[in-house]
Amino acid sequence: MARKEDHSFDISFYESILRRDPSYAEVVEILGGLYTKAGRIADGLKMDRKLVRLQPDNATARYNLACSLALSKRPGEALTILAQAIALGYDDAEWMATDPDLATLHKRPEFITMIELVRQAAQPKN
Repeated sequence: MARKEDHSFDISFYESILRRDPSYAEVVEILGGLYTKAGRIADGLKMDRKLVRLQPDNATARYNLACSLALSKRPGEALTILAQAIALGYDDAEWMATDPDLATLHKRPEFITMIELVRQAAQPKN
């Protein structure tokens, strides 16, 4: 049985940095990931929303927000944000298709269509 990692030290460390500089985007991103890994989905969602506010054109930030929304059982919002991430240039269709954070979306027709469109866009033009 795999043991769950304890992220409490890292979380405390990065929270202390964020208290001193609430707009430190890299720390917001790291904390979002740590919260999610620690099972603190609502806190991860909060950080992902904050990062999108700080970096509205960051495709990966929007992708991570879509993941947090999917984990929060908000599939409609997750699909909307995922479409925005793709429009901003997120193009890793293979990861999207297998990402466990998006598991609640994997069988939805809209999601399957998105993956196919991203795959087609990646095909070399003749």
